Amino acid sequence: MAAVKPSSIDEYIAGFPENVQKILQEVRMVIRNTAPEAVETISYDMPTFNLDGKYLVYFAGWKKHIALYPVTEKIFQLFSGELSGYKGTKGSVHFPLNKPIPVEMIRKIVEQLIVERQAVGS
Repeated sequence: MAAVKPSSIDEYIAGFPENVQKILQEVRMVIRNTAPEAVETISYDMPTFNLDGKYLVYFAGWKKHIALYPVTEKIFQLFSGELSGYKGTKGSVHFPLNKPIPVEMIRKIVEQLIVERQAVGS
């Protein structure tokens, strides 16, 4: 993880090796394209996309994976087959750096987070 606390997503990504930077930029673009109204920021020292003033999704680079947060119980249920090959913690999924990043899965997760946000009325 980046040694200096980043003040922007660009600074955060710049703190990683070049090969990881490319993956983080890819994840960033999938989120940006899926939620174009979301605002980029840093929260909890991680790249964050806020929608309607509240966080929508975070992502983070680690030594061996990229993590996406939050992955809700509903998302785990909806995409259990597709997510079964990935590790994670409660509320996150980890995409290993030594495998292609599943951009379509990330898009589906972000779309579902938007649906869940709309269902609770922001």
